[in-house]
Amino acid sequence: MTVPIPVVQTLQVLTVLVVAPGVSGVIAKVEGRLQGRRGPRVLQPYYDLAKLFRKEALAPQGTSWVFLAAPLVAMACYLTVPLLIPVLTTYPLPLGYMGDILGGGFVLALASFVVAVAATETGSPYAQMGASRAKTFGAITEPVVLFVVFTVALVTGTDLPYALAETVRSSAEQIVRPAHLLAAAALLLVILYETGRIPVETHTGTNEFGMIEEARPFEHSGPYLAMLRWGSAMKQLILFTILLNVFIAPWGLAATAGVGAVAVAILALVGKCVVLGVVIAVVDTSFAKLRLFKITEFVAAAFLLAVLAVFTLYFGGG
Repeated sequence: MTVPIPVVQTLQVLTVLVVAPGVSGVIAKVEGRLQGRRGPRVLQPYYDLAKLFRKEALAPQGTSWVFLAAPLVAMACYLTVPLLIPVLTTYPLPLGYMGDILGGGFVLALASFVVAVAATETGSPYAQMGASRAKTFGAITEPVVLFVVFTVALVTGTDLPYALAETVRSSAEQIVRPAHLLAAAALLLVILYETGRIPVETHTGTNEFGMIEEARPFEHSGPYLAMLRWGSAMKQLILFTILLNVFIAPWGLAATAGVGAVAVAILALVGKCVVLGVVIAVVDTSFAKLRLFKITEFVAAAFLLAVLAVFTLYFGGG
């Protein structure tokens, strides 16, 4: 039995939409266990989202329509990216040609930008501080993504994520190429930053000194806060998917539109993301927390790895 292509495309988006809070729940549970606590339930993010959607939405006095539109635009961006990357299939779906891996990065950057603009509109010092810090450090991470894309383009002759995944699947030797390993390591460091897992304070804390990820939606409430948190979980899963299905382990994807192949692809994606989430939870809890200004050094290391990946490939031997 074959699944229609439009349904497969819809399943790619729905998989990211539905699975994202669960992956966040697994990471929170593992972190709790590693810290000697019981930790929250794996399904706790779903309960939190349901509770927020039932609450009233409030807007600070003086804000414009941008404040309320930002969560909707961010969710739309996060729902668009799964159409451009190999989430379930080895072959690009029709809408997958709308953009390449660089276009997907721009869409994610747009979501971060509108959330930062909404935070600055509130006039809240905490929200504005988080937006300012996020954009300051983002100015370093975005060139890293560009250099990773350049490496992809040099390896495959195109910047389509499906092409790089096919290149990696073609031979195990492709995985251990120095340029590929350097680009994958740079992307992993970017993911640690973008998902708030860098060892600076805590990604869910409300300590003013370390507030970045939690500060931007500080003034949102109700369904709008739920969409921002859901979008944050989706962004995390999207970055996990890019790292796994494009760079590290592009296996388990459906080569056909058969029901069994698509079902196996969904289970494989969930399993790989859970394993990566456990690894990141171990990394997050294994290092002593650093000072805020150390973030620039952390992100600069990712930038250096990305540049080395391009130079290694360009000068040969990569």
